[in-house]
Amino acid sequence: MFQCNLCPRQCDAKRDETTNIGGFCGMPANPKIARADLHFWEEPCISGQNGSGTIFFSGCSLACVYCQNYEISHQNKGRVITVEQLADIMRELENKGAHNINFVNPTHYFEAIKNALKIYKPSIPLVYNSGGYDRVENIKEDIFDIYLMDLKYVSPERAEKYSLAADYFEFASSAIKAAYKQKKTVIDENGIMQSGVIVRHLVLPFGTREAMAVIDWVSENTPDAYFSLMSQYLPCGKAHEFKELNRKITKREYEKVLEHLYTKPLNNVFIQDYSSSDKKYIPDFNF
Repeated sequence: MFQCNLCPRQCDAKRDETTNIGGFCGMPANPKIARADLHFWEEPCISGQNGSGTIFFSGCSLACVYCQNYEISHQNKGRVITVEQLADIMRELENKGAHNINFVNPTHYFEAIKNALKIYKPSIPLVYNSGGYDRVENIKEDIFDIYLMDLKYVSPERAEKYSLAADYFEFASSAIKAAYKQKKTVIDENGIMQSGVIVRHLVLPFGTREAMAVIDWVSENTPDAYFSLMSQYLPCGKAHEFKELNRKITKREYEKVLEHLYTKPLNNVFIQDYSSSDKKYIPDFNF
């Protein structure tokens, strides 16, 4: 059993292979997995032609009411495995031709991932795909090649209301800047990222002002990182309990954010089509 302070919540949770006492995420020390397979719906430089070798972890250190992976992040769907099995999964995904090993929502399993990598270290890039609510100390360990991190909010009020994390921007901005300082962008001859940072932002209903604030921050603080603007919001999870979230974003909302984005000197930008808000892009969690 170890005392866990991996995420910014600093729970002092007691975690062993099968239990979690007092932790916000509720997850044991051994990784709980909801899906492990080739994934083709990440940014083009991550998915490429062969797919990204994604490993979706259950549980979360955030509490986003609208989470599109709600059944695994909140309802904890998945299966507990050993770190040896996690190492085997990485090897299998690499053998399938994955461009990278993509750890989705890895924050609370940082130690388990490190232990699995001691058993087997893939020769392809390792992707740290997180909600952004991370501690700088973990980023500075420099274990991963690519950081694919959300910047969900600038406003502490919105972060608290929708994710129970008023300090979200404080930690996410610091973690992203640490990753940006650490990793230079490297793209291979096939257009696949080998090293670098991608900052993501999902536009929420009534969230144009927040999205523009995120774009301003990225432009000022991580100008050479890749920036991914997403329109795929759907009212999932408990979003129906919040009247303002119980709809897709409008085309005008998205266009307003795009107009602001085009005023910034950002060269490495991914923009989702407005039509991307479709349940068919939500993975089947059946591990």
